[in-house]
Amino acid sequence: MEHQVSFTSDGLTLTGVLHVPDNLQAGEARPAIAVLHGFGGNKNGGIPVVAANLFEQLGYVTLRFDMRGCGNSQGVRGKVICLEQVEDTKNAITFLASRPEVRADKIAVMGFSFGAAVSVYTAGVDPRVAACISVGGWGDGEKKFRKQHASPEAWKKFSDMLAEGRKQLAQGISMIVPRFDIVPIRPGIRNNLAPGSLLEFPFEVVESMYTFRANEVVGKIAPRPLLLMHPSDDSVTPTEQSIDLFAHAGQPTDLHLVAEVDHFMLAEDNPIAPAVLRNWLAKYLPL
Repeated sequence: MEHQVSFTSDGLTLTGVLHVPDNLQAGEARPAIAVLHGFGGNKNGGIPVVAANLFEQLGYVTLRFDMRGCGNSQGVRGKVICLEQVEDTKNAITFLASRPEVRADKIAVMGFSFGAAVSVYTAGVDPRVAACISVGGWGDGEKKFRKQHASPEAWKKFSDMLAEGRKQLAQGISMIVPRFDIVPIRPGIRNNLAPGSLLEFPFEVVESMYTFRANEVVGKIAPRPLLLMHPSDDSVTPTEQSIDLFAHAGQPTDLHLVAEVDHFMLAEDNPIAPAVLRNWLAKYLPL
C-alpha cells in the first residue's frame, strides 16, 4: 500500500510516499528504510521508485520523499544544498520514528548518487540511523568534480565557472548553472533521469557539493552496518569514490562493484544488484 504523506524540515513541508507491506499485521511494527533521490531528482521516478518497490516487496516500511526545492516539496527550486539535505533526511527519520508501523530503533537510509553521499553523511552524524546503503555515491566533492571534468579543457571550463560563480556570489548575485555543466551525464543514459528532474541550479549548489566530504564522517557509522554499491565502470560518478569511502569506513562495511551496468544500475535489467540488497538486508536489518 502507498500513502501520500508530508512532514516538516526547517519549517518547510516535504512530500513523500510511504510504502507499507500488504501483509503487515494490526499492531505490528517493522524496520523501515528512507530512500533518497539523486541530484535534482524527485521521489516519483527512476531509482527511488525501483528501490522503494523492492524494499516493500521484501517486507520493509519504506519512505521515498522529495528533498526541499525538489519535486512537490517546498523550498527554493533547485537550491539543493548538501548539509540542508542532511537535515531533511534527519527529519525524514523523525517522521518514520513517529509512525506506528515502524520500529524506531531499526530505521535505515538508502541513497542514490547525490542522495547516497547525503545518506552516508547523515548516518555518520545521526546515531538513530540503524544501517546505511550507498548506491553510486561519493565521499569527496572536489575529487569527484576533478574526475568528472577530467580533460584539461573540461577542467578549465569547470574552474572558470567556479571562479565566476564565486565572484558573483561575493557581489550578492547567485549565478544559474546548467545541470550538465555541474555533473556530466552521457546522452545515452539521460533517459534514466526522473521526469521533472531539475536542469538548472543556483551556484551555491555547486559550492556546497565541492566542499562536501562524507569521507570525514563515514568512519563514525561503525559499528552500525554500511553497504557501498557502485558500478565497476561508472560514467557519471567515479567508481573510486566508493572505494575511498570504504577506505575511510569502519566495520562492518561491504563494498560491491557491479560489472556490466552504468550509473543507474538499479534501473537496469541486472539481477546482481537487487540480490546484493536483499541478502545484505536479511543479515543486517532482518525483519
